[in-house]
Amino acid sequence: MSASSSSAAEASSSRPRSPTRIPGPVETSIQSKLVETFQPLLIRVTNDSSKHAHHSAMRAIGGGGGETHFAVHMVAPAFSGKTPIARHRLVNALLKDEFDTMGLHALSLRLKSPEEWKKEGGGEITP
Repeated sequence: MSASSSSAAEASSSRPRSPTRIPGPVETSIQSKLVETFQPLLIRVTNDSSKHAHHSAMRAIGGGGGETHFAVHMVAPAFSGKTPIARHRLVNALLKDEFDTMGLHALSLRLKSPEEWKKEGGGEITP
């Protein structure tokens, strides 16, 4: 390969890449506990902390390390036959340590049984 074609190849492959996001300790703990306890068919844990960093409570604690607000969407058989509040209580109790000692401030939960997921058009889930 000539020097000019080598430069062209390097230039074409030097497109900006999206950075790989590495979850922090709070997100990792949340995900691990939820998967181990509920064995979900579907799970998504989203760090929403950046949307809340400007709030006075978050500014007062220096932004909370960027792991203060999360959203959890989960479909698990363990939620079948349970009311929404019972599901929330299970998850909140499981994550008590994250709230008490790891800086978790807020948790948005969407918790469904497989039957509800299918009924609402979420599609087929194969274990």
